[in-house]
Amino acid sequence: MDFLILIAFGISLWAQFRVKGTFNRWAEVPNMRGLTGYEAARRMLDSQGLHDVPIEPVRGVLTDHYDPIQRVVRLSEPVYYERSISAVSVACHEVGHAIQHAQHYPMLVLRHRMFPVVRFASGIAPFLLIAGFLFNALNLIGFGIIFFSAAVAFQLVTLPVEFNASSRARDLMIAEGFITHEEERGVAKVLNAAAWTYVAAALIALLELLKYIMIFTSAREE
Repeated sequence: MDFLILIAFGISLWAQFRVKGTFNRWAEVPNMRGLTGYEAARRMLDSQGLHDVPIEPVRGVLTDHYDPIQRVVRLSEPVYYERSISAVSVACHEVGHAIQHAQHYPMLVLRHRMFPVVRFASGIAPFLLIAGFLFNALNLIGFGIIFFSAAVAFQLVTLPVEFNASSRARDLMIAEGFITHEEERGVAKVLNAAAWTYVAAALIALLELLKYIMIFTSAREE
């Protein structure tokens, strides 16, 4: 099991390296429409009737996100201002989340409802597990596994949310004429690379959970 977790961790590092490398590569390729990330995001929001959803620049690289509480799309400065394939791809992906929110996409609604519980559970789970292993307290380990399971479930629910946002972004970018047929390949590469980071995170969390369950089961049988 430890070997599998190491493999998953290696996949995670590879995914992070890939997303940065892919983003940087296509950040050097201007989109033929000459749209900045902000312009693409604004046009896509407006096309879906989301005129009241603002777009704000934030510092950092790949810090882009949609804030469902404030209902605002936040784009990193390289995405907000640049006119590259990477910029419009990432910007439209975040708009995909805003569209999900507006249309009450079931998996996004589920993730939002899970978040308060998961925030508490992910905070307390490590302490329960550590205390359980230190004092050989099976009850604490069991509770730690239950709380950790909530965090794993959240990671798994995140996967369809992210893939759906990318799918919406790609389809709308084509439908609205933001990209040409020749640029679809670059957009797909940027979006797919980003998706792998979520897959790797979910895989690591799932394998860690299985490890804790195996240890707990083995301890009970002794």
